[in-house]
Amino acid sequence: MTVALRRYPVLAALCLAALFMVVPFLIVAVNAVKSPAEYAANGPLSLPDGLYLDGIEDFWNRVDYGRKLLNSVLISGSVAVLAAVLSLLNAYAIGIGRIRGRAWVLAFFVLANMLPQEALVYPVYYLSKQTGLYDTRLSVIIVFTVVQAAFGTYLLSSVLGRFPREIIEAARIDGASRWQILWRIVVPVSRPTLGVLLVFFFIWTWNEFLLPLVMLISNDNQTVSVALGVLQGQRLMDATMTNAAALLGVLPALVFFLVFQRTLTRGIAVGAVK
Repeated sequence: MTVALRRYPVLAALCLAALFMVVPFLIVAVNAVKSPAEYAANGPLSLPDGLYLDGIEDFWNRVDYGRKLLNSVLISGSVAVLAAVLSLLNAYAIGIGRIRGRAWVLAFFVLANMLPQEALVYPVYYLSKQTGLYDTRLSVIIVFTVVQAAFGTYLLSSVLGRFPREIIEAARIDGASRWQILWRIVVPVSRPTLGVLLVFFFIWTWNEFLLPLVMLISNDNQTVSVALGVLQGQRLMDATMTNAAALLGVLPALVFFLVFQRTLTRGIAVGAVK
């Protein structure tokens, strides 16, 4: 009974935190389907009399949202997969391969992860110009794959560093090569952590603004976040369209998070048990 009573304050705090996160999203969703006249007359906290979808439709057509959405999904999905694979290969060499200077290599990855993106703007811009990759989605995919893999390498290295050496030695005695050990032993065990990294990498890349703004200047290559920032900077939207833009900007990432929520929860739970 005492244990149950102790859970109520924690449950109440979690419900309050969820309320603070959900209410702003609901306000944006309600105002996105409200007419400008109704918004001006009743304010942002009133309920709409009906569904006014012109704001969403106008925003969709103005920024060519379908193409921006495709660019964001392509870039974020590619970065998530490539960064997870690169992190796994790096961590396999560092955590299990035990390369020389392991501590210094991990310190380098930590330092790279802490480096602000503002410091990368000019070097990345200059290199992309020299290689002919400027204003291409491939350039952004390469940059963010390396940036995200820095964190993934550090996280996976700490996980694989505690991998049982007896299993690796038994596999080598049975004649397994390094690639077989990686794909048949290490990857299945690390699958929950890799799932967490995939979700994080996708959402982090989706929300990136500065580097895509600098690297993707043509309208056909821009992402959703860049399109939102550029259009709002032009001051051509009313309150209803602004809320519609915010809703369409966050909704795909929210759907992705909800779809892979079980993967994220499973990976965190496995990490906590370990």
